[in-house]
Amino acid sequence: MVGEGKPYIFNEFLICIRSFYRIGQLYMISKHSHEQSDRGEGVEVMQNEPYEDPNHGNGQLTEKRVYLNSKLPSWAGAVVPKIFYVTEKAWNYYPYTIINSTSCSFLPKFSIHIETKYEDNKGSNDSIFDSEAKDTEREVCFIDIACDEIPERYYKESEDPKHFKSEKTGRGLLKEGWRDTHQPIMCSYKLVTVKFEVWGLQTRVEQFVHKVVRDILLIGHRQAFAWVDEWYDMTMEEVREFERATQEATNKKIGIIPPAISISNISLPPSTRSAPSSAPSTPLSTEAPEFLAVPKDRPRKKSAPETLTLPDPDKKTV
Repeated sequence: MVGEGKPYIFNEFLICIRSFYRIGQLYMISKHSHEQSDRGEGVEVMQNEPYEDPNHGNGQLTEKRVYLNSKLPSWAGAVVPKIFYVTEKAWNYYPYTIINSTSCSFLPKFSIHIETKYEDNKGSNDSIFDSEAKDTEREVCFIDIACDEIPERYYKESEDPKHFKSEKTGRGLLKEGWRDTHQPIMCSYKLVTVKFEVWGLQTRVEQFVHKVVRDILLIGHRQAFAWVDEWYDMTMEEVREFERATQEATNKKIGIIPPAISISNISLPPSTRSAPSSAPSTPLSTEAPEFLAVPKDRPRKKSAPETLTLPDPDKKTV
């Protein structure tokens, strides 16, 4: 079923945060994924390894499956299968990253594409994505990690930048207008594109996903700030080891046998891999996952004889 003929929704999110963020981002993503995972649902890490791009240089490729049935609204749960996951591929060439999220083969017309650029300013670069989305209409949304409201079920006072103060850096206790008074500061610019080409649901689903993405960005960046004393002294090698241990624990927590995860920030030879020069796409499989496949030799139920003998009409019964 084709879409509604409407343009896809583009949002540009601007999140200002105190500088020193690269290691904090990696730490936050791993810890947040572990906290949000539980039996049968959460983030399963399939791949995490070095990747080299001819334009962006050395980076890290991560592939995940995000199982999220219980987090879907009732109207969305009615159109997806009981076991539903989103496949996410991320190419991290800090200070530039690309994330592609696509559903499994049950919903082949759904995708989320996120490009991120980091700059040392307060969100003042209005043309940062002009080369990627120059002729597209998009809504620009500032996210304030201190003053924006978050869903009540996710609120923790210890992760509230208005109440938290770092022992190691002295940063915290952010007040309204903090972006104009705090230094150093940086901005995470995110261009988010959501596509859901299903008649009658396109606009509703795309708007819902943008709201969810905004909430995740707000919560995650608040946590990165509030967890600073946990990661501030880490080296890149230490945070990669933290990723490896946390990802294996998360895979076990959701009840999935952990794959062989290779985590390293050592660059590979140029001939090993080459990322696409433009935004990559994630191929979709048309096959159902193995655990949903119907066995080919499954015996049929026999509720009646396999053959039925009818009386010969030429023979008269006595």
